[in-house]
Amino acid sequence: MKGTAITYFPEIADIYKAAETIKLIADQTPMQQNIRYSKQYGANIFLKREDLHRVRSYKIRGAFNKISSLAKEELQKGVICASAGNHAQGVAFACNHLKVQGTIYMPVVTPRQKIDQTKMFGGDWVQIILEGDTFDDSQKAAEIHCKQEEKTFVHPFDDPKTIEGQATIGLELLEQAKDSIDYIFVAVGGGGLASGLCATFKALSPKTKIIGVEPAGAPSMKTSIEKGELVQLSQIDKFIDGAAVQKVGKYTFPICRDNLHKMVTVPEGKVCQTILELYNRDAIVVEPAGALTTATLDDFAEEIKGKNIVCIVSGSNNDITRTAEIKERALLYGNLKHYFIIRFPQRPGALKEFVADILGPNDDITHFEYSKKSSRENAPAVVGIELKSSKDLEPLIQRMKTNNFYGDYLNDKPDLFQYLV
Repeated sequence: MKGTAITYFPEIADIYKAAETIKLIADQTPMQQNIRYSKQYGANIFLKREDLHRVRSYKIRGAFNKISSLAKEELQKGVICASAGNHAQGVAFACNHLKVQGTIYMPVVTPRQKIDQTKMFGGDWVQIILEGDTFDDSQKAAEIHCKQEEKTFVHPFDDPKTIEGQATIGLELLEQAKDSIDYIFVAVGGGGLASGLCATFKALSPKTKIIGVEPAGAPSMKTSIEKGELVQLSQIDKFIDGAAVQKVGKYTFPICRDNLHKMVTVPEGKVCQTILELYNRDAIVVEPAGALTTATLDDFAEEIKGKNIVCIVSGSNNDITRTAEIKERALLYGNLKHYFIIRFPQRPGALKEFVADILGPNDDITHFEYSKKSSRENAPAVVGIELKSSKDLEPLIQRMKTNNFYGDYLNDKPDLFQYLV
Protein backbone atom coordinates (compact mmCIF):
# COMPACT_ATOMS: atom_id res chain seq x y z
CA MET A 1 0.00 0.00 0.00
CA LYS A 2 1.32 3.42 -0.92
CA GLY A 3 0.86 6.87 0.63
CA THR A 4 1.51 10.53 -0.03
CA ALA A 5 4.44 12.32 1.63
CA ILE A 6 4.18 15.86 3.02
CA THR A 7 6.91 18.42 2.47
CA TYR A 8 8.07 19.80 5.82
CA PHE A 9 11.42 20.44 7.47
CA PRO A 10 11.86 21.56 11.09
CA GLU A 11 13.19 25.06 11.70
CA ILE A 12 16.10 25.24 14.13
CA ALA A 13 14.34 28.08 15.99
CA ASP A 14 11.39 25.77 16.70
CA ILE A 15 13.76 23.07 17.97
CA TYR A 16 15.35 25.53 20.41
CA LYS A 17 11.85 26.54 21.52
CA ALA A 18 11.00 22.89 22.09
CA ALA A 19 14.14 22.51 24.20
CA GLU A 20 12.97 25.28 26.53
CA THR A 21 9.59 23.58 26.89
CA ILE A 22 11.09 20.18 27.65
CA LYS A 23 13.40 21.62 30.30
CA LEU A 24 10.29 22.01 32.45
CA ILE A 25 9.99 18.25 32.96
CA ALA A 26 13.11 16.46 31.69
CA ASP A 27 16.76 16.69 32.68
CA GLN A 28 19.50 16.43 30.07
CA THR A 29 20.42 12.76 29.57
CA PRO A 30 24.11 11.78 29.73
CA MET A 31 26.35 11.06 26.76
CA GLN A 32 28.65 8.32 28.08
CA GLN A 33 31.72 6.82 26.45
CA ASN A 34 31.51 3.03 26.32
CA ILE A 35 35.00 1.63 26.91
CA ARG A 36 34.16 -1.87 25.68
CA TYR A 37 32.79 -0.74 22.33
CA SER A 38 35.50 1.90 21.92
CA LYS A 39 38.25 -0.73 22.30
CA GLN A 40 36.42 -3.22 20.12
CA TYR A 41 36.03 -0.86 17.17
CA GLY A 42 39.05 1.39 17.63
CA ALA A 43 36.77 4.41 17.83
CA ASN A 44 35.30 6.77 20.40
CA ILE A 45 31.89 5.18 20.96
CA PHE A 46 29.43 7.17 23.06
CA LEU A 47 25.97 6.14 24.22
CA LYS A 48 23.29 8.82 24.49
CA ARG A 49 21.32 7.45 27.43
CA GLU A 50 17.73 8.32 26.55
CA ASP A 51 16.75 5.27 28.58
CA LEU A 52 17.45 7.31 31.72
CA HIS A 53 14.44 9.62 31.38
CA ARG A 54 11.83 9.23 34.09
CA VAL A 55 9.63 7.41 31.53
CA ARG A 56 12.71 5.48 30.37
CA SER A 57 12.62 6.62 26.74
CA TYR A 58 13.07 9.72 24.58
CA LYS A 59 9.35 9.77 23.70
CA ILE A 60 8.63 12.13 26.57
CA ARG A 61 10.26 14.91 24.53
CA GLY A 62 7.89 14.82 21.57
CA ALA A 63 4.77 14.03 23.58
CA PHE A 64 5.25 16.87 26.06
CA ASN A 65 6.22 19.35 23.35
CA LYS A 66 3.12 18.53 21.30
CA ILE A 67 0.61 18.66 24.15
CA SER A 68 2.19 21.83 25.57
CA SER A 69 1.68 23.54 22.21
CA LEU A 70 -2.10 23.05 22.19
CA ALA A 71 -4.55 25.90 22.68
CA LYS A 72 -6.66 26.07 25.85
CA GLU A 73 -9.78 24.94 23.97
CA GLU A 74 -7.94 21.90 22.59
CA LEU A 75 -6.61 20.97 26.02
CA GLN A 76 -10.11 21.12 27.49
CA LYS A 77 -11.42 18.62 24.92
CA GLY A 78 -8.60 16.21 25.71
CA VAL A 79 -6.11 14.24 23.64
CA ILE A 80 -5.87 10.79 22.07
CA CYS A 81 -2.82 8.80 21.00
CA ALA A 82 -1.78 5.38 19.75
CA SER A 83 1.45 3.79 20.90
CA ALA A 84 3.39 0.55 21.20
CA GLY A 85 4.33 1.64 24.72
CA ASN A 86 6.97 4.35 25.06
CA HIS A 87 5.00 7.20 23.47
CA ALA A 88 2.06 6.14 25.64
CA GLN A 89 4.12 6.74 28.76
CA GLY A 90 5.26 10.13 27.51
CA VAL A 91 1.68 11.15 26.76
CA ALA A 92 0.46 9.78 30.10
CA PHE A 93 3.09 11.76 31.98
CA ALA A 94 2.29 14.93 30.02
CA CYS A 95 -1.46 14.53 30.62
CA ASN A 96 -0.92 14.10 34.35
CA HIS A 97 1.51 17.01 34.55
CA LEU A 98 -0.65 19.39 32.48
CA LYS A 99 -3.97 18.10 33.87
CA VAL A 100 -5.34 17.05 30.49
CA GLN A 101 -7.63 14.08 29.90
CA GLY A 102 -6.03 11.52 27.58
CA THR A 103 -7.15 8.31 25.87
CA ILE A 104 -4.32 5.97 24.93
CA TYR A 105 -4.70 3.13 22.42
CA MET A 106 -2.12 0.35 22.63
CA PRO A 107 -1.78 -2.97 20.73
CA VAL A 108 -3.08 -6.03 22.57
CA VAL A 109 0.44 -7.53 22.34
CA THR A 110 2.06 -4.60 24.22
CA PRO A 111 4.27 -5.94 27.06
CA ARG A 112 2.47 -5.76 30.40
CA GLN A 113 5.31 -3.70 31.88
CA LYS A 114 4.63 -0.86 29.43
CA ILE A 115 0.90 -0.92 30.13
CA ASP A 116 1.44 -0.80 33.89
CA GLN A 117 3.94 2.05 33.57
CA THR A 118 1.52 4.03 31.41
CA LYS A 119 -1.19 3.63 34.06
CA MET A 120 1.22 4.75 36.75
CA PHE A 121 2.38 7.89 34.94
CA GLY A 122 -1.11 8.89 33.80
CA GLY A 123 -3.06 8.18 36.97
CA ASP A 124 -6.68 9.30 36.76
CA TRP A 125 -5.93 11.51 33.75
CA VAL A 126 -5.67 8.71 31.20
CA GLN A 127 -7.77 5.84 29.91
CA ILE A 128 -6.01 2.89 28.24
CA ILE A 129 -7.68 0.92 25.44
CA LEU A 130 -6.01 -2.21 24.02
CA GLU A 131 -6.87 -2.57 20.35
CA GLY A 132 -5.37 -4.57 17.47
CA ASP A 133 -2.24 -6.66 16.99
CA THR A 134 0.07 -3.86 15.76
CA PHE A 135 0.69 -0.17 16.31
CA ASP A 136 -0.97 0.51 12.96
CA ASP A 137 -4.16 -1.26 14.10
CA SER A 138 -4.22 0.81 17.29
CA GLN A 139 -3.64 4.01 15.36
CA LYS A 140 -6.61 3.40 13.06
CA ALA A 141 -8.90 2.83 16.03
CA ALA A 142 -7.54 5.91 17.82
CA GLU A 143 -8.01 8.14 14.77
CA ILE A 144 -11.66 7.05 14.40
CA HIS A 145 -12.29 7.82 18.07
CA CYS A 146 -10.46 11.13 17.72
CA LYS A 147 -12.72 12.33 14.89
CA GLN A 148 -15.86 11.23 16.69
CA GLU A 149 -14.91 13.04 19.91
CA GLU A 150 -13.25 16.06 18.18
CA LYS A 151 -10.14 15.64 20.29
CA THR A 152 -6.49 16.27 19.36
CA PHE A 153 -4.46 13.33 18.11
CA VAL A 154 -0.93 13.24 19.56
CA HIS A 155 1.05 11.29 16.98
CA PRO A 156 4.10 9.33 18.21
CA PHE A 157 6.25 10.38 15.24
CA ASP A 158 4.38 12.01 12.35
CA ASP A 159 3.72 15.51 13.67
CA PRO A 160 5.91 18.64 13.45
CA LYS A 161 5.75 19.33 17.19
CA THR A 162 6.61 15.72 18.02
CA ILE A 163 9.54 15.78 15.60
CA GLU A 164 10.79 19.09 17.00
CA GLY A 165 10.62 17.65 20.51
CA GLN A 166 12.69 14.61 19.55
CA ALA A 167 15.14 16.91 17.72
CA THR A 168 16.23 18.40 21.06
CA ILE A 169 18.42 15.33 21.57
CA GLY A 170 20.64 16.76 18.84
CA LEU A 171 21.03 20.06 20.70
CA GLU A 172 22.13 18.19 23.81
CA LEU A 173 24.63 16.09 21.88
CA LEU A 174 26.27 19.16 20.34
CA GLU A 175 26.48 20.75 23.77
CA GLN A 176 27.93 17.60 25.38
CA ALA A 177 30.41 16.56 22.68
CA LYS A 178 33.98 17.77 23.26
CA ASP A 179 34.85 17.14 19.60
CA SER A 180 32.84 16.97 16.41
CA ILE A 181 30.53 13.98 16.00
CA ASP A 182 31.29 11.93 12.90
CA TYR A 183 28.43 9.42 13.01
CA ILE A 184 25.13 9.10 14.84
CA PHE A 185 23.26 5.78 14.86
CA VAL A 186 19.53 6.15 15.51
CA ALA A 187 16.74 3.58 15.73
CA VAL A 188 13.92 4.12 13.25
CA GLY A 189 10.34 3.08 13.86
CA GLY A 190 8.15 5.76 12.33
CA GLY A 191 11.08 8.11 11.82
CA GLY A 192 10.31 10.95 14.25
CA LEU A 193 13.63 10.86 16.12
CA ALA A 194 15.67 10.34 12.96
CA SER A 195 13.89 13.27 11.29
CA GLY A 196 14.54 15.52 14.27
CA LEU A 197 18.24 14.64 14.36
CA CYS A 198 18.53 15.23 10.61
CA ALA A 199 17.12 18.73 11.07
CA THR A 200 19.34 19.65 14.02
CA PHE A 201 22.56 18.42 12.47
CA LYS A 202 21.85 19.78 9.01
CA ALA A 203 21.59 23.22 10.60
CA LEU A 204 24.41 22.99 13.16
CA SER A 205 26.78 20.18 12.12
CA PRO A 206 26.13 19.21 8.48
CA LYS A 207 29.21 16.96 8.23
CA THR A 208 27.81 14.54 10.81
CA LYS A 209 26.50 11.38 9.14
CA ILE A 210 23.26 9.98 10.51
CA ILE A 211 22.59 6.25 10.11
CA GLY A 212 19.04 4.98 10.52
CA VAL A 213 18.61 1.45 11.92
CA GLU A 214 15.46 -0.67 11.60
CA PRO A 215 14.54 -4.25 12.59
CA ALA A 216 15.00 -6.66 9.67
CA GLY A 217 11.44 -7.85 10.28
CA ALA A 218 9.93 -4.37 9.94
CA PRO A 219 11.94 -2.45 7.29
CA SER A 220 9.26 0.14 6.53
CA MET A 221 11.59 3.14 6.12
CA LYS A 222 14.26 1.24 4.17
CA THR A 223 11.64 -0.22 1.82
CA SER A 224 10.04 3.18 1.24
CA ILE A 225 13.41 4.83 0.53
CA GLU A 226 14.39 2.05 -1.88
CA LYS A 227 11.09 2.33 -3.74
CA GLY A 228 11.16 6.13 -3.70
CA GLU A 229 7.68 6.40 -2.23
CA LEU A 230 5.79 5.86 1.02
CA VAL A 231 4.98 2.14 1.31
CA GLN A 232 2.94 0.18 3.84
CA LEU A 233 4.26 -3.30 4.61
CA SER A 234 1.64 -6.03 4.63
CA GLN A 235 3.36 -8.02 7.40
CA ILE A 236 5.99 -7.25 10.03
CA ASP A 237 7.76 -9.02 12.89
CA LYS A 238 6.37 -7.33 16.01
CA PHE A 239 9.10 -8.51 18.40
CA ILE A 240 10.97 -5.15 18.45
CA ASP A 241 7.74 -3.42 19.38
CA GLY A 242 9.28 0.03 19.86
CA ALA A 243 10.38 0.14 16.20
CA ALA A 244 7.91 -2.13 14.42
CA VAL A 245 5.54 -0.12 12.23
CA GLN A 246 4.00 -1.05 8.91
CA LYS A 247 4.23 2.45 7.49
CA VAL A 248 6.45 5.41 8.40
CA GLY A 249 5.21 8.98 8.50
CA LYS A 250 4.16 11.32 5.71
CA TYR A 251 6.25 14.04 7.36
CA THR A 252 9.16 11.82 8.35
CA PHE A 253 9.65 9.85 5.14
CA PRO A 254 10.91 12.69 2.90
CA ILE A 255 13.14 14.05 5.68
CA CYS A 256 14.81 10.66 6.20
CA ARG A 257 14.94 9.91 2.47
CA ASP A 258 16.75 13.14 1.70
CA ASN A 259 18.96 13.49 4.77
CA LEU A 260 19.96 10.12 6.23
CA HIS A 261 23.46 9.05 5.20
CA LYS A 262 22.32 5.43 5.14
CA MET A 263 19.35 3.29 6.18
CA VAL A 264 20.14 -0.25 7.42
CA THR A 265 18.42 -3.18 9.11
CA VAL A 266 19.50 -5.57 11.87
CA PRO A 267 18.19 -9.13 12.43
CA GLU A 268 16.05 -9.52 15.52
CA GLY A 269 18.31 -12.31 16.78
CA LYS A 270 21.36 -10.05 16.68
CA VAL A 271 19.43 -7.42 18.62
CA CYS A 272 18.71 -10.07 21.26
CA GLN A 273 22.41 -10.91 21.50
CA THR A 274 23.13 -7.21 22.02
CA ILE A 275 20.51 -6.89 24.76
CA LEU A 276 22.16 -9.72 26.70
CA GLU A 277 25.67 -8.33 26.14
CA LEU A 278 24.68 -4.84 27.33
CA TYR A 279 23.15 -6.34 30.45
CA ASN A 280 25.89 -8.85 31.26
CA ARG A 281 28.92 -6.73 30.32
CA ASP A 282 27.81 -3.11 30.83
CA ALA A 283 24.97 -3.44 33.37
CA ILE A 284 22.70 -1.55 30.96
CA VAL A 285 19.08 -2.67 30.65
CA VAL A 286 17.57 -1.91 27.25
CA GLU A 287 14.42 -2.86 25.41
CA PRO A 288 14.80 -4.38 21.92
CA ALA A 289 14.49 -1.04 20.11
CA GLY A 290 17.09 0.43 22.47
CA ALA A 291 19.68 -2.11 21.30
CA LEU A 292 19.27 -1.50 17.56
CA THR A 293 22.00 1.12 17.24
CA THR A 294 24.78 -0.79 18.98
CA ALA A 295 23.74 -4.03 17.26
CA THR A 296 24.68 -2.60 13.84
CA LEU A 297 28.18 -1.40 14.75
CA ASP A 298 29.70 -4.63 13.37
CA ASP A 299 28.46 -3.66 9.92
CA PHE A 300 30.38 -0.37 10.09
CA ALA A 301 33.54 -1.63 11.82
CA GLU A 302 35.96 -0.42 9.13
CA GLU A 303 34.11 2.80 8.38
CA ILE A 304 34.01 4.08 11.96
CA LYS A 305 37.63 3.39 12.99
CA GLY A 306 39.18 6.43 14.65
CA LYS A 307 35.87 8.33 14.51
CA ASN A 308 33.61 9.90 17.12
CA ILE A 309 30.44 7.85 17.22
CA VAL A 310 27.16 8.31 19.09
CA CYS A 311 24.60 5.52 19.47
CA ILE A 312 21.20 6.63 20.72
CA VAL A 313 19.99 4.22 23.42
CA SER A 314 16.34 4.99 22.87
CA GLY A 315 14.63 3.18 25.74
CA SER A 316 14.74 0.60 28.52
CA ASN A 317 11.12 -0.42 28.98
CA ASN A 318 11.80 -4.13 28.82
CA ASP A 319 9.50 -6.71 30.37
CA ILE A 320 11.49 -9.29 32.36
CA THR A 321 9.04 -11.99 31.28
CA ARG A 322 10.47 -11.64 27.75
CA THR A 323 13.95 -12.72 28.87
CA ALA A 324 13.47 -16.36 27.87
CA GLU A 325 12.37 -15.36 24.38
CA ILE A 326 15.26 -12.91 24.05
CA LYS A 327 17.75 -15.63 25.02
CA GLU A 328 16.10 -18.10 22.63
CA ARG A 329 16.28 -15.69 19.68
CA ALA A 330 19.90 -14.84 20.50
CA LEU A 331 20.90 -18.52 20.56
CA LEU A 332 19.06 -19.26 17.32
CA TYR A 333 20.74 -16.33 15.61
CA GLY A 334 24.13 -17.44 16.91
CA ASN A 335 23.52 -20.92 15.46
CA LEU A 336 23.76 -22.38 18.96
CA LYS A 337 20.17 -23.59 19.48
CA HIS A 338 18.76 -26.31 17.21
CA TYR A 339 15.55 -28.26 17.08
CA PHE A 340 15.23 -31.75 15.58
CA ILE A 341 12.73 -34.50 15.13
CA ILE A 342 14.59 -37.47 16.60
CA ARG A 343 13.51 -41.04 15.78
CA PHE A 344 13.93 -43.00 19.00
CA PRO A 345 13.93 -46.80 18.77
CA GLN A 346 11.10 -48.07 20.97
CA ARG A 347 13.28 -50.17 23.25
CA PRO A 348 14.74 -49.67 26.73
CA GLY A 349 17.99 -47.69 26.83
CA ALA A 350 17.42 -45.73 23.60
CA LEU A 351 17.42 -42.34 25.33
CA LYS A 352 20.49 -43.26 27.37
CA GLU A 353 22.28 -44.24 24.15
CA PHE A 354 21.32 -40.92 22.54
CA VAL A 355 22.67 -38.91 25.49
CA ALA A 356 25.87 -40.95 25.85
CA ASP A 357 26.81 -41.61 22.23
CA ILE A 358 25.12 -38.93 20.09
CA LEU A 359 25.36 -35.73 22.12
CA GLY A 360 28.73 -34.04 22.35
CA PRO A 361 30.38 -33.45 25.75
CA ASN A 362 29.25 -29.78 25.81
CA ASP A 363 25.79 -30.24 24.25
CA ASP A 364 22.69 -29.70 26.37
CA ILE A 365 19.09 -30.84 25.83
CA THR A 366 16.85 -27.84 26.50
CA HIS A 367 13.58 -29.10 25.01
CA PHE A 368 12.16 -32.63 24.88
CA GLU A 369 8.67 -33.58 23.75
CA TYR A 370 7.86 -37.26 23.25
CA SER A 371 4.94 -39.60 23.54
CA LYS A 372 4.63 -43.24 22.58
CA LYS A 373 1.49 -43.51 20.46
CA SER A 374 2.00 -46.72 18.49
CA SER A 375 3.92 -49.98 18.41
CA ARG A 376 6.04 -48.93 15.43
CA GLU A 377 9.77 -49.57 15.48
CA ASN A 378 10.66 -45.86 15.86
CA ALA A 379 8.77 -43.02 17.59
CA PRO A 380 9.51 -39.35 16.97
CA ALA A 381 10.39 -36.73 19.59
CA VAL A 382 10.94 -33.01 19.22
CA VAL A 383 14.31 -32.25 20.82
CA GLY A 384 15.95 -28.88 21.35
CA ILE A 385 19.74 -28.93 21.73
CA GLU A 386 21.99 -26.05 22.79
CA LEU A 387 25.58 -26.20 21.56
CA LYS A 388 28.72 -24.65 22.98
CA SER A 389 29.98 -23.81 19.48
CA SER A 390 28.20 -23.53 16.13
CA LYS A 391 30.95 -25.79 14.71
CA ASP A 392 29.48 -28.69 16.69
CA LEU A 393 26.30 -28.83 14.59
CA GLU A 394 27.48 -30.84 11.57
CA PRO A 395 29.27 -33.54 13.65
CA LEU A 396 26.11 -33.85 15.78
CA ILE A 397 23.89 -34.36 12.72
CA GLN A 398 26.33 -36.89 11.30
CA ARG A 399 26.28 -38.95 14.52
CA MET A 400 22.48 -38.90 14.48
CA LYS A 401 22.37 -40.16 10.90
CA THR A 402 25.01 -42.83 11.44
CA ASN A 403 23.12 -44.25 14.40
CA ASN A 404 19.66 -43.92 12.78
CA PHE A 405 18.33 -41.28 15.19
CA TYR A 406 17.98 -38.47 12.67
CA GLY A 407 14.44 -37.57 11.62
CA ASP A 408 14.41 -33.93 10.49
CA TYR A 409 15.93 -30.51 11.18
CA LEU A 410 13.36 -27.89 12.16
CA ASN A 411 15.24 -24.57 12.34
CA ASP A 412 15.03 -24.05 8.57
CA LYS A 413 11.33 -24.96 8.40
CA PRO A 414 9.69 -21.83 9.89
CA ASP A 415 6.05 -22.93 9.60
CA LEU A 416 6.67 -26.29 11.25
CA PHE A 417 9.12 -24.73 13.70
CA GLN A 418 6.57 -22.17 14.94
CA TYR A 419 3.93 -24.87 15.34
CA LEU A 420 6.01 -27.43 17.20
CA VAL A 421 8.29 -25.34 19.39
